[in-house]
Amino acid sequence: MKQFLKNLQSLQFKLVMIYMLLIIIGMQIIGLYFTNSLERDLTGNFKNNIDSQVTLIDTRIKEIFQESGDDREQMHSDIQSLLADYGNRPEIEEIRYINADNILVGTSRISNESLVGSRINEPMTRDALQSGIANDEIFVNVDKDNQRVWILNQPVVVSDEVAGVIYVESNVESIYAQLEAINNTFIIATLFSLVITSILGIFVARTITKPITDMRNQALLMSEGDYTSRVQIYSDDEIGQLAGSFNILSKKVQEAQANTESEKKRLDSVITHMSDGIIATDRRGRIRIVNEMAVGMLNLRTQSDDLHGKNMLDLLRLGEELNLEDIIQEANDSHLIFIDSGDDVTTLRVNFSTIVTDTGFINGYIAVLHDVTEQERIDAERREFVANVSHELRTPLTSMRSYIEALQDGAWQDEEIAPKFLSVTRDETDRMGRLVEDLLQLSRMDNDAEEIQKEVVDFKLFINRVIDRFEMTHKDEVVFTRHIPDAPLFTDISVDKMGQVLDNVLSNAIKYQHGDPKRVDIHLKQNTLYNRMTIRIKDYGLGIPNNKVDRIFDRFYRVDKGRARKMGGTGLGLAISKEIIEAHNGKIWANSVENEGTTVFINLPCEVIEEDEWDV
Repeated sequence: MKQFLKNLQSLQFKLVMIYMLLIIIGMQIIGLYFTNSLERDLTGNFKNNIDSQVTLIDTRIKEIFQESGDDREQMHSDIQSLLADYGNRPEIEEIRYINADNILVGTSRISNESLVGSRINEPMTRDALQSGIANDEIFVNVDKDNQRVWILNQPVVVSDEVAGVIYVESNVESIYAQLEAINNTFIIATLFSLVITSILGIFVARTITKPITDMRNQALLMSEGDYTSRVQIYSDDEIGQLAGSFNILSKKVQEAQANTESEKKRLDSVITHMSDGIIATDRRGRIRIVNEMAVGMLNLRTQSDDLHGKNMLDLLRLGEELNLEDIIQEANDSHLIFIDSGDDVTTLRVNFSTIVTDTGFINGYIAVLHDVTEQERIDAERREFVANVSHELRTPLTSMRSYIEALQDGAWQDEEIAPKFLSVTRDETDRMGRLVEDLLQLSRMDNDAEEIQKEVVDFKLFINRVIDRFEMTHKDEVVFTRHIPDAPLFTDISVDKMGQVLDNVLSNAIKYQHGDPKRVDIHLKQNTLYNRMTIRIKDYGLGIPNNKVDRIFDRFYRVDKGRARKMGGTGLGLAISKEIIEAHNGKIWANSVENEGTTVFINLPCEVIEEDEWDV
């Protein structure tokens, strides 16, 4: 007994007892903290995993909104297809998308697809739609053996408005089952450690090495591209903190990888759908990226992937003019290239830029191609127009100046010459007045400053009155042949403007004939199928060369400039007529055979009006 008591008082026994008490107390404290921490981390990781998937779904739904536009059927179909991809996720029971009207648009659960299109009356969902703030809750589902379910409602905000809610239902029972299993294991381990303290060192060593092993395994997974797994934290010591930091690092790498992939997809989409051509190269000028627009602009009969590795300057047909050093030195310069597509020539403006790293190292080059064909054509037409206006104004001014100088030199005293000179001066002044008036009218029409007052008229009566007027003024000089139907033909026109068009066309038909008498045929025909009519005015005069017919409606264009000036034309009559006809939603064109005559066609819309209604 004495020996036993002595043993109880021994330092070894005290140390053992203290050690055991420390183990018991420490294990209880650690167990409580470990359980709470593990529960928080497991639920947190689970929710973060769900949140990351919801974020991806949210981003994709916003993209679907932008891509679909007003096509709601296509948008709903794309959303349903998106959610269907998440139907086989074990951690997710169901994902729904409910729009702003509480209507179910799509679901990942096949058994609930029949509910698509029905109204969802979930209080949490309504709160998320009204407030625009996400909400979540964990509750016990009595319908599923009292399993714990986590419900998340994530609003989808498009253009600063809540467009809908992503509803996620996840089974979290596995987390608590895992926690319970871990707790049971921990209790058993505690009891076992008290029984066999001899192996406590091994157990302690294992608790130290286990997180390190997990981190090693996680590092291997990260090296293979898997950033979803997390290291389990067993304690809050230095190793536990390292494991937590490792988890944070893994999460940030995962987010960075996702952002990188998202930005890459977004950049690819932008490059693909740009209206300009894009060519990106490496530092040696070898093509790495080229969009389909650039392939089309360059009229290349190949796929964009087949151009990878080719020299950019050779592809742009600038290899003989430029090199990579020129691009660096002339970074702001642009170059024009001309692409012959067979039917016409396309003009492209190429702008170069360099890709420079933070250290100043040139990492590549970018070429942006703009189609400036139409711009170059407009600039050429503008220059030609200014030149024509200057010429047309300078010609009568020069003539007037010559005659005035002659009068100043004494010709005014000659009773025979002075009246002729004054008459020519007056004619030139009138011609300048007509030219200025035509220019002002064209300017008003170009700027939509001239309002056209339309009214519904019987075009048969209207054109007959115009022809009657020409017959009175050209009596015994011109023979007008009419092919006009007897039935009324109504159309919505400006009488003054349309009279100006017919005057121009008929005057030209008479002016450019040499017959005796001159002949003009007028045909009027209605196309009842399209509710349009066609006026055909044919003369038997000089005609127009076939290669110049399409240009007679251009401003200041004359087939024979000298002949036109002698006859008093400004070169703007047919151009004004074209503007007037197009303002009436019509079309004017001409056919001609040289030395046989010209036919002008005018097509206008008709008004479907019963004759009885018109009479009333």
